[in-house]
Amino acid sequence: MTNAYNITLIPGDGIGPEISKATKRVLEATGVRFNWDIVHAGIEVMEEYGTPLPDHVLESIRKNKIAIKGPITTPVGSGFRSVNVALRKQLELYACVRPCKSYQGISSPYKDIDIVIIRENTEDLYAGIEFEKGKPQTLEVIKFLSEKSGTNIREDSGISIKPISETGSRHILRYAFEFARADERTKVTAIHKANIMKFSDGLFLAIARDMAKEYPDIEFEDRIVDNMTMQLIKNPQQFNVIVCPNLYGDILSDLCAGLVGGLGVAPGANIGNEYALFEPTHGSAPRYRGLNKVNPMAMMLSGVMMLRHIGEVDNAHRLEQAIADVIYEGKNVTYDLKIDSERDRAVGTSQVADAVIEKLEKIK
Repeated sequence: MTNAYNITLIPGDGIGPEISKATKRVLEATGVRFNWDIVHAGIEVMEEYGTPLPDHVLESIRKNKIAIKGPITTPVGSGFRSVNVALRKQLELYACVRPCKSYQGISSPYKDIDIVIIRENTEDLYAGIEFEKGKPQTLEVIKFLSEKSGTNIREDSGISIKPISETGSRHILRYAFEFARADERTKVTAIHKANIMKFSDGLFLAIARDMAKEYPDIEFEDRIVDNMTMQLIKNPQQFNVIVCPNLYGDILSDLCAGLVGGLGVAPGANIGNEYALFEPTHGSAPRYRGLNKVNPMAMMLSGVMMLRHIGEVDNAHRLEQAIADVIYEGKNVTYDLKIDSERDRAVGTSQVADAVIEKLEKIK
């Protein structure tokens, strides 16, 4: 029998604990052995630790190298900064990987989609370099930028800085091409707005075009981000691996999730040179907390990604097949995967886990 894997589990807040429990159950049902180090982050630990991201959470991930987490609430417009962004920055998880894949049984006008969005995770507008309207340092920044650029910036502006570096771009583009090659994918599409932002997105595009020459076995193209949104709606099957700066990747991955049935089946991973963190793409949906209602499959599919990452490829395939079988059968799924006339027959979070485990037991 193989040794157990040491994995950090962060249940999250809102619906996080429920879907984390369901995911933990199905991962254990694969027969893979885990030593779970369960640590807590988010709104609910603020009072005890004075921060939503206590040091011991980061210490656990650094020790175990692998973590899986439920969603954590990020306040809109006020409060603390995103725990998710802080984790990515602290652990240098520069690559966000978000597969969007069609599963039979999900109601969607699109079929046969198998796209992986690879998003730069540390730079761009999500770097968190911001200056609040009216603050003295903000006025200094406005004065400096106005003088250097010759552009009049209103004094009542808030300022966000968009850094895109050669180093960060090379990291994510190399990751995308290597991912495509390892996963036997045939095309990489780089996304940008270089026609307008010539020195940030333009740098990203120039590096992408140069790096593509090193991968003659992989088709390469680039698309302006606004055109890309139209192309994804018209003909998403033409895309394979999509690599983007941070903000565009966040937006396009939600769009692609919508093509295949929604965020309930949208897994994600955040990968760096040393650490890997797996999590669903969706948020914490606090209004559904404790109702045994929400779809846990995005986090379960994130668990599938984690199994592949640690080398448990056969068990990853078994778990994905079990989830796909439950979706195809359509009986034991949550309300978001039911058509309107059948929503009263939807099952809850824990019942989805029961059904996946039952399917797993039949797959050898």
